[in-house]
Amino acid sequence: MCFSAVVQQNLDLLVRQHNARVDTELFEDLFARRAAGADIKLAKSLEANFLNPQNATAQRIAQHIATWQAATASKWQVELFQQKTRLADAERKLKTRTIQKVQDEQRIATNRIAWLRAKLADLKRTEPGPNDARIVPFWYAPVLVCEAGERVIKPMRYHCRPSGKPASTDSRYPGLYYARRDNLEGFWKNQFGRRHAYCVVQSFYENVALHDFEKRALRPGEKAQVRAVHFNPQPANDMLVACLWDSWQKPGEPALLSFAAITDDPPPEVAATGHNRCIIPLKPENLSAWLTAGADLATYYALLDDRERPYYAHELAA
Repeated sequence: MCFSAVVQQNLDLLVRQHNARVDTELFEDLFARRAAGADIKLAKSLEANFLNPQNATAQRIAQHIATWQAATASKWQVELFQQKTRLADAERKLKTRTIQKVQDEQRIATNRIAWLRAKLADLKRTEPGPNDARIVPFWYAPVLVCEAGERVIKPMRYHCRPSGKPASTDSRYPGLYYARRDNLEGFWKNQFGRRHAYCVVQSFYENVALHDFEKRALRPGEKAQVRAVHFNPQPANDMLVACLWDSWQKPGEPALLSFAAITDDPPPEVAATGHNRCIIPLKPENLSAWLTAGADLATYYALLDDRERPYYAHELAA
């Protein structure tokens, strides 16, 4: 179902390769709202587009990023101090008496301190990292749509909230980051044929049962373990993943743009890992037809079937 994906987020590259323009107003609004305290998840690769701003809009976005980083660092520094105090208290008590509850406090504080230090170091980092472009559900990513015959890059949340549905849909249906091909005329009937998009994906991750991945039955007394498997297309090319999207509106609030990747039955190598869904990479020559709304649905099904079919090399993720 594409639990997590490594997404191309270099906006200049997307503009050149896909003959598209960036909806700069939407990107600026997104970064501004995050800086103001909104719970908006953005990948470091998306922020990297504005490290060296070349125009007024990019400069404002860079300032929004700096504001958010400063507020986030301050929040984490406060918690780091609290956790250090918690650890010191626990260690002082353990010098005179061993108590399980206090040992738990010591362990939790130690782990939290390590996490906070790593997050603070990562917040300051500017050099590229291996997971900078990776998104999970409810994070935002660049998505391409068609407006008045022009391809436009918009930031959208990776978990689609269909227009007209209540906000509680997010929690009631946590799997809406993917849209099953066999349900496009069911749950997704208001988006399929009307609001198509694609996302440029380089690789993806799926959660599978470890014993299924190892092609064996559970051992006596063994509990099932879930592990992430990393899938890389071979040859290594960007995948133009078919998506549906929608715009959800609440009076007095900015529109929520969100998307879901369309999935289908998996190829043999993905099924062999124990996973039962897979994203659909479109062929480049079919993109314009896919993005153009209003055709009969059979046309869109044919485009989904006439897909790229790479071999997915895979390994357990670290």
